[in-house]
Amino acid sequence: MSVLVFDWGGTGIKHALWKNEKVEQQGIFPTPSTWDELKNKMKEVKETHKNEELEGVAISSPGAVNSEKGIIEGISAIPYIHHFPIQKELEAFFELPVSFENDANAAGIAEVWKGAAKEYKDVLFLVLGTGVGGAVIKDGKVQTGAHLYGGEFGLMYMDEKHSFSAVGTAVKMSDRYCVRNNVPKGTYSGKEVFAFADAGDKIAQEEEEKFYNYVAQGVFSLQFTMDPECIVIGGGVSAKPGLLDEINKRVKILFDAHEIKDFFPVIKVCEFHNDANLIGAVATFYQQQA
Repeated sequence: MSVLVFDWGGTGIKHALWKNEKVEQQGIFPTPSTWDELKNKMKEVKETHKNEELEGVAISSPGAVNSEKGIIEGISAIPYIHHFPIQKELEAFFELPVSFENDANAAGIAEVWKGAAKEYKDVLFLVLGTGVGGAVIKDGKVQTGAHLYGGEFGLMYMDEKHSFSAVGTAVKMSDRYCVRNNVPKGTYSGKEVFAFADAGDKIAQEEEEKFYNYVAQGVFSLQFTMDPECIVIGGGVSAKPGLLDEINKRVKILFDAHEIKDFFPVIKVCEFHNDANLIGAVATFYQQQA
């Protein structure tokens, strides 16, 4: 038995087969412009696995996934998936059970299920991408909150003007670097700015320092919001060598400033990276079918 799994994104739809306890036969197609086109492309993918015995379809999706109602609330980069009984429609379309999970939540679930936080039950998953997102996991299950905004850490304010999403990512770090060098935003990537800092560029070093400080401030605040066993950092920047050392160093400064000596947070980087949403969608499918 296997599960057909999709990760819906604003520019691309990833797909794979979950079989033998791992992701296999991965592929991707551009995100269609209409709902009917998306369904048809997904059906084409299903046809390529016609010799498989499928248990169901697992989907990682943007937006506020309301599992009880079987709809996707809120807004996202795929506007046509919202505010109708999407789960029921797809179950009829595929003639299989279908599950949905928010993409950031799915990534967090993956790390608790089989990844960096598999030995923990109470975990915060912090995604540093273009903006900041995340997931709250309690007793091994996602806590979406009363209004499905649990884990929207990017809306936290770092100061009186700036949210976490506005300042706490490598993308925003590179934007600040570009502005200070009087070139259009996007001229340099976060990876390039880190390299410039390593090479001695003073502006790059200042912006890199701000980035690490913002992330440490966010981690510190989140630790004392839920007091999780572990905080896992995901997103593209999580692959940067030395990231954890820099964050831990700055979090310790904050702990020392408040004279907190009882414990120190367990902070890890994600294990699954680009496969996390797919794996977490499968974990959600099994939870919902149990």
